[in-house]
Parts: sequence; structure tokens; C-alpha cells
Amino acid sequence: MLYLDYNATTPVDPEVVAAMEPYLGKFFANPSSGHQFGRECRAAIDKARLQVANMLGATSDEIIFTSGGTEANNHAIIGAALARESRGRHIITSTVEHPAVLEVCRHLETRGFSFTQVPVDSYGMVSIDDVANAITDQTTLITIMLANNEVGTLQPLEPIARLARSHNILTHTDCAQAVGKVPVNLKDLGVDMISLAGHKLYGPKGIGALCLRQGVEIPNLMFGAAQENGRRPGTENILEIVGLGVACHLVSEDLHQEMDRLKTMRDYLEKTLLGSIKNSRINGHPEHRLPNTSNISFKGLRSDTIMAAMPDVAVSAGAACHGGGPVASQVLTSMDIPSAWALGTLRISLGRMTKQEEVEQGCEKIIAAVEKATQS
Repeated sequence: MLYLDYNATTPVDPEVVAAMEPYLGKFFANPSSGHQFGRECRAAIDKARLQVANMLGATSDEIIFTSGGTEANNHAIIGAALARESRGRHIITSTVEHPAVLEVCRHLETRGFSFTQVPVDSYGMVSIDDVANAITDQTTLITIMLANNEVGTLQPLEPIARLARSHNILTHTDCAQAVGKVPVNLKDLGVDMISLAGHKLYGPKGIGALCLRQGVEIPNLMFGAAQENGRRPGTENILEIVGLGVACHLVSEDLHQEMDRLKTMRDYLEKTLLGSIKNSRINGHPEHRLPNTSNISFKGLRSDTIMAAMPDVAVSAGAACHGGGPVASQVLTSMDIPSAWALGTLRISLGRMTKQEEVEQGCEKIIAAVEKATQS
């Protein structure tokens, strides 16, 4: 089985597993307890918080642990909307956001808020001019992802954040797909809030974090005791918090070297597939793109047919089957990719455990599957 679907989820790194193991047994205490057992667990959480903060160029008190990227997005978007409600009820986002952002905005619509989805170009990139034109005197939040999960295109967040600051508008970015693949730094991006998910960066599922810039105040979504500096009640998930901390530490150690390695393999994969298969194309920005992600379309074919012809290769499809037949993803549709291309799209994403020989084997299997799908 070849696993080439790292954007969906990553394996848990062995070092992360080893770090978590003691917290399944020996270190079990409530970190709010004042005795030695509790203090040991509290120290582990403090260390993990610092590891996450260091990776993001933030401070420990800017990190809030959550159950994942979805909760972090909910807290940031709903919290910012409610915090600025007296000033306005308008949010700006993009047409290529993950449902963990778009569905939150749709929920806020039911509470009297409105939102504008700015379009993207044929590469999947937002225009700063479109963002500027969408701003009204009611706009209080701009939420745009750093890296698209399907095509890997990187958005121009720093100038967008600068524009937002000039209008006293808060900014949030869903960095679930970016963290661990490209540098993500709170100060460099200039945003107010960053969301991340542990299972996208070789940590466990069920843990994430919201990085909330000092001085930005948003209300809680849940209420109870005073954990997470009073921002998220509930006894902490020590096991997975430790895992997330180590995962972030590993990212900090070798990110740039890993970026180069992934890009080399991705470029080999794309050159091989485009050179071997007629009527194929790459979707996404040619330069401003995640180094591990290849979104490739095969004209006139269907992604489910291609995937059925290579059951031992794990990739993602760019189209889904509904009652009326196959439908291209919202991202590809927003990029105005014709359905003849979009319906035959595969997302291939590489990762830390991917080896060059696996990429070569993957190319062979994909080429054979496309040939089989063409003949059927």
C-alpha cells in the first residue's frame, strides 16, 4: 500500500508516540492538582505550550489548546464576531476555504451576521484588491487560509493582514495545511489568530491549538473552570497536548530541509506524470504552493474510476459522487477549471515518511490506472 495522502492526515511520528506513552500510565494526574503528581503533569503541559509557541514565533500565553483545527476555527471566528458585534456584523473570507471556516460563517448568518466570499484566480489565489473592495464599514473580521488543502496555493496573507490593520479589522487564518510544510510565524504573517491541527503535522488526532495574539480579546465558547488561562474550560488532554508539543518541536528542527526534500519529490512526480500522460495538467500556483502537494487533472476521465484502478495507492479525489452524478470540488469550481478536467482530478500529497522509491512506484501505478481508465 502506497500512502500519498498526507494532506488528509499524517502518521503519528515515532518520537511523538514515544513522548506520549508515559502519559497513558505513569503520569495520569489532574494537572490542576497541587500535589507532586499534578505538578508533573502541569509541567508537561507548560513545556508543550512553549514548543507550540516557539514553532509559531509566539509566546506561551498566546497558545490555547483545543480539540483540533475545527474548534480553533470556531473559537476564533465566532469569538471575533461577538467581540466586535457592536461595531459591525460583516466577515470576509474566500471561496476556497475549508468547511471548518465556511460553515462557521454560515452559522453566524443565522445569528444576524453576513459574510462575503472573495473569489480566487485560476491558480486559486485571492486578490488583495478584491479583499479591499469587499471591506465595508461593518467589516470586523477577515478569515483566509494560508495554504489551500486541495491545490496547495499559498495566499498573500501578510499584505491582507496589513490592509486589515489599517481598517482596524481582526484577521484569522486557518493554517492546518500550512504548519509543518512551510514557515508559519505570527509576527511575519501579521495576523491576529492562527488555527492548527495536530493530525496534519505528525501529531495525534483530537488536538489542536489557537494562537491568539496578545491584546486581542474574544469571548469563550464554553464555560466552566479556569483551564487554559480561563479561555477553555475542562481538564486538559495531557496525552495529546504532549504529543502536539513534540510534533511542533520536530517541525522547528528541520522544516527547511524537509521543504526542499518534498519539493524535489513533488517536482519529479509532476514531471513524470505530465510527460507520460496526455491531456494532464497541474492545478494551483506554479510557485506559491505547498512543496508537498500536487493537484493533477486528467481530461475526460473521472477520479473515482482512476482510483478504483489502483486500490493499493492512497490519494484523494477532486470530485465526489452525488445523486445527480459526479460533482467537482468547490475549490476547483472556484478556480473555473472546466468540468472535463476537474472531474478527473487527483490530489497527491507527500510527507515526512515518503521515500523517493515510493514516489516512483506511485507514478507507475497512476500511469497504469489512467491508461486503464482511458480504455474503459
